[in-house]
Amino acid sequence: MRIIPAIDIIDGKCVRLTKGDYTTQKVYNENPLEVAKEFEANGINYLHLVDLDGAKSKQIVNYKTLEIIAKNTNLTIDFGGGLKSDEDVKIAFESGASQITGGSIAANNPEIFMRWLATYGSDKIILGADCKNRKIATNGWLKTSDNDVVDFITGYETKGVTNVICTDIAKDGMLQGTSNELFSEIITNTTVNLIASGGVSSIKDLIKVKEIGCEGAIVGKAIYEGKLTLKELQELC
Repeated sequence: MRIIPAIDIIDGKCVRLTKGDYTTQKVYNENPLEVAKEFEANGINYLHLVDLDGAKSKQIVNYKTLEIIAKNTNLTIDFGGGLKSDEDVKIAFESGASQITGGSIAANNPEIFMRWLATYGSDKIILGADCKNRKIATNGWLKTSDNDVVDFITGYETKGVTNVICTDIAKDGMLQGTSNELFSEIITNTTVNLIASGGVSSIKDLIKVKEIGCEGAIVGKAIYEGKLTLKELQELC
């Protein structure tokens, strides 16, 4: 299972939120490149980079941060947040993203998301399935749709999606464990490569989602709050 640390960006700084609430913002480092380099120095190969400014805006915002990290590390970066147009996706890839994640766009404008899938291929386009009480959340998690998360994923699987990041918003940033029942349900009902996100608090959580069958796991606040050390993640990798 791949271990994928997360860097969330607001105003060019490395921050974390709780349950996606922007009022809970906590800055951990004003230089995201320093954080990314530390990940790489400890044997990490992947990075989940999220443009939180872009997520609640109408377009990509922090692509310069993506460009700086991509140019100065060898990390394989998946980038999300604020990707709402063909031009946004072009900028993200030109700035160094290896993959992009589309969540709100897949819920609100499926025809655009499907065009990206056709243009770049399923290995480059990740479906973002962020949910609150099983309902897909959009626009930086500020809005909730009527789409059930499992139905949302299975529907896109039939259209060619192979990679999915699923975040249970109720767990995100809470350090209280992962949504194992939900992840198990998704894996039972689909054949997608599932990346678990939200709630990781310990090595035990990572081992559990690995046992469930998740292809990857995103780790954020547990690293920044010292609940997990990079040495522990290196050993697990």
